[in-house]
Amino acid sequence: MPWPFLLELMVLGCFTGFMAGLLGIGGGMLLVPFLTLMFTREHFGADLIVHMAIATSLTTILFTSASSVRAHHRRGAVRWGIAVWMGAGAVLGTFIGAQVAGLLKSGWLAMFFAVFVGLSALRMLLSGHTPTAEVPESLPPRPALMGAGSLIGFISSLVGAGGGFLTVPFLSWRGVHMRNAVATSAAMGFPIAAGGLVGYVLAGQHASGLPPYSLGFVYLPALFACAATSVLMAPVGASVAHRLHVRALRRVFAVLLLGLASYMLWKGVHALSWIAH
Repeated sequence: MPWPFLLELMVLGCFTGFMAGLLGIGGGMLLVPFLTLMFTREHFGADLIVHMAIATSLTTILFTSASSVRAHHRRGAVRWGIAVWMGAGAVLGTFIGAQVAGLLKSGWLAMFFAVFVGLSALRMLLSGHTPTAEVPESLPPRPALMGAGSLIGFISSLVGAGGGFLTVPFLSWRGVHMRNAVATSAAMGFPIAAGGLVGYVLAGQHASGLPPYSLGFVYLPALFACAATSVLMAPVGASVAHRLHVRALRRVFAVLLLGLASYMLWKGVHALSWIAH
């Protein structure tokens, strides 16, 4: 593969890793639109581009979640009793979600990403105006935790992200302290990515026109280039976060996400209109 393309993937990994460390937000919402743009430019198959961007983004979490979980575990912040049950459900949810994604046209998948990420960005823009009251912890029984994990995993597999945008609000709503909610969400990243990896590899097994170095829908050069550099840059972003006004930066990031969601919406509409003609 061309060296300039590989270098661009490494730069993208640096950027997403830095932003994830800076703002405590997974890089999947950034990776998917940029990978879609880059795969389009490299003339990957039109029906494969969004699937491969989502699958590759989701799989990078296998690598990026490990260092984050280790740091949270050292501080005793991970609620493993929650993570195990929700994670078990998440593996199943992401696997099923990948099979569903494999059956969808790229246009519908792009539009789902655009709507969901756009709503998440709007929520990020509007949050922080009113303080959130502490609520007593009231976790549901284990089967319900597994069910919640399955739903989170299913949605995560369709947007290529680690699920923190759903796990943290859910646990906070059930009264889990924010520090523990964030740490437990990070621990769920690995089973979400594992289920997504297996699911997308199987879903893309018989897809035609896959570029070289693909494993199902997972594009291996992008996986390793982005994962390697994002793991290196995430701690740098976390260090910088202690010296900057992160709330204002989160709003800037939300505006960027809205722009990227608009691009994915255009991509989806364009793909569907092309099919219609």
